[in-house]
Amino acid sequence: MSEVFGSWIGRVQEAHDIVTARQVRQMAATLDVSGTFAEGDPLPALWHWMGWTPETPMADLGPDGHPARGGFLPPVPLERRMWAGGRLAFLAPLRIGETLHRRSEILKVAEKTGTTGRMVFVTLRHEVTGQAGLAVREEQDIVYIAMPDRFTPPPPVPAPAAAWRRDVPLDTVRLFRFSALTFNAHRIHFDLPYATAVEKYPGLVVHGPMQAILLMQAARDRSQGAVPRGYRFRGLRPLFHFDALSLQGQGPAAGTETLATVNGEGLLCMQAEIDW
Repeated sequence: MSEVFGSWIGRVQEAHDIVTARQVRQMAATLDVSGTFAEGDPLPALWHWMGWTPETPMADLGPDGHPARGGFLPPVPLERRMWAGGRLAFLAPLRIGETLHRRSEILKVAEKTGTTGRMVFVTLRHEVTGQAGLAVREEQDIVYIAMPDRFTPPPPVPAPAAAWRRDVPLDTVRLFRFSALTFNAHRIHFDLPYATAVEKYPGLVVHGPMQAILLMQAARDRSQGAVPRGYRFRGLRPLFHFDALSLQGQGPAAGTETLATVNGEGLLCMQAEIDW
């Protein structure tokens, strides 16, 4: 299948946007982040994800709430898609309210076979530039799989002993607000009948980007606002709206700290590393 989509590799898309102080204050309220945020203040790491939200008309959305297949991304004929992970380098500061330019390129389309059957991975590279120059270099992994007949959880990975932890309450309101702020219409995050009956999840799925931002924010709080140099994260297990979520860290080692989101059963859901 990857050969079929070979012509998509190297495709480029460019766009401009602004992340406003109001958006930042709303995200802070949603994630229980304290502080005042005004135009010109530093944009917290990863919060550029509120930019470049979809502008797809309702008629052009697929049944899952995503834009229909095709357009910039290849039209992979597998029904379920997820943001599986990413890698970021932070090169210069971004500011709230400044004009941001993003250059996106499709780096790779690869097909694999796993326990869930056929999977297609699409890797994107984003370069985000602000007034200070190139600020963020990011790679994003999107995975496509066939719609399952039933929910089969991945093999459990117990969380290792943590040096610190922070509990975060989950509910449907927090998921809805995050979806609204990122204009993410994927129905698995807010439409419980769809999530359970169509995609066969046992509950609403907590956004991967939300987990990544919560981990980043917890690590920055503990480091008294230090600026990260790099960040890597990948999803291991779905986290649901009824789960007890804890953010955990192993403590820095040679400038790198290992982080994780952990559910109430003590299982890893997302792993991350932050470089200081």
